[in-house]
Amino acid sequence: MRLGINLGYWGLGMDADNIAVAQEADRLGYSVCWAAEAYGSDAATVLSFVAARTERIDVGSAIFQIPARTPAMTAMTAATLDTLSGGRFRLGLGVSGPQVSEGWYGVKFDKPLARTREYVEIIRKAMSRERLVHEGAHWTLPLPGGPGKPIKLTVHPVREHIPLYIAAIGPKNLEQTGEIADGWLGIFFAPEHAALSLDPLKAGRAKAGKDLEGFDLCPTVTIAVGEDLKAGVDSQRSYAALYIGGMGSKEKNFYNQLTRRMGYEQAADEIQERYLAKDYAGAAAAVPHDLIDATSLVGDTARIADRMQAYADAGVTTLTLAPAGFTLDERIQALRTGVEALERAGLA
Repeated sequence: MRLGINLGYWGLGMDADNIAVAQEADRLGYSVCWAAEAYGSDAATVLSFVAARTERIDVGSAIFQIPARTPAMTAMTAATLDTLSGGRFRLGLGVSGPQVSEGWYGVKFDKPLARTREYVEIIRKAMSRERLVHEGAHWTLPLPGGPGKPIKLTVHPVREHIPLYIAAIGPKNLEQTGEIADGWLGIFFAPEHAALSLDPLKAGRAKAGKDLEGFDLCPTVTIAVGEDLKAGVDSQRSYAALYIGGMGSKEKNFYNQLTRRMGYEQAADEIQERYLAKDYAGAAAAVPHDLIDATSLVGDTARIADRMQAYADAGVTTLTLAPAGFTLDERIQALRTGVEALERAGLA
C-alpha cells in the first residue's frame, strides 16, 4: 500500500505550509500529492506550483469539477500538467454537487452519471491525440452547421495514458467509476464498511471485463497523531460535521447519505439539522466517536499501524492522508508517522 497526501483547498492561510508539506512528502517517498477545488482556489494552478517545487511525487486533482470546464479544456489542462511535471500528473474528476454546479457555475445538475461518462469519453479521445469528433446527449463536437472542424490536441503528454480517477460515493456512481476509470477517490471510507464501496466498484469492473487488479483504490483519511484518543477524535469533529451536515442541501447531501448507509441514520439527521441551523458546535458534537475513529487514523504510531493494516486488508492501494488544520510541525509529524506506521505494519 502506498501513501498520498491531500493538501485540501488553497487559500486557507496555510499556503506556504502546504508547499513545505508537499516537499516533505516528496522527500519521504509519498506516492502522490492531491489538491482540491470548490469555489475558491482552482486545483490546476496549485498543482503546477507544487510540481515546480517537488521532484518525484505525483500531483493529482482531487478533484477537477466537471461543471467547471469543458471536457476538451480538461484534456488540455491534464496534458499540460503532465508535460510540466515530467509525467507526474493524475487526473481526478467529480461532478461536485447541485449547489455549486448550479449556484457557482450555472450548470444544471442533471443526469450526473451520463454526463460523467460522456465527459470521460471526450477526454480520452482528446488525450489520445485523435481528431476530436463526438456526438452525445451533452456535447457535440464539432458543433453542426458551423465553421468548426475536428481538431486534435497539439500537446504531447509525457505518458500515453494519464491515470484517470473519479470521486464517487453513491452506489451507481461507484459502479460506473469501476467501469470507466483507472482509480477511485474515496472519502469517509471505513474498512469495516468496505463492501459499501467495493461491491459496486467490483460490479463496474466486471462490466468492463476486469477485476480490481491494477485499479487504484484511493480514499482520503484524516490523521491525528497522539496518545489521547479522545482528543484526536475531537480534533476531526468540525471536518466531519462540515461534510455530513453542510456539503449540500437537506435533500441532497451525498456524505450524509453515506453516513446513513453506514448505520448512523439518527446521527446523520441530527448533524445536518444542527449544521443547517448554523449550530456548528452542536453539529460537531453530534458526530459519533466511532464514526470518526472508523474513518480516520487516530492515535499513536502502533494504533495507526493497526488501522493501516485494516485499510490494506480491505483492498486500499493508495491511502491518502489529510493532516489539514494543524500547525506545520504537526502536519510534518503526521507525514513522518504515516511512513513509520506503514513500515511498522510491514506494508511499505
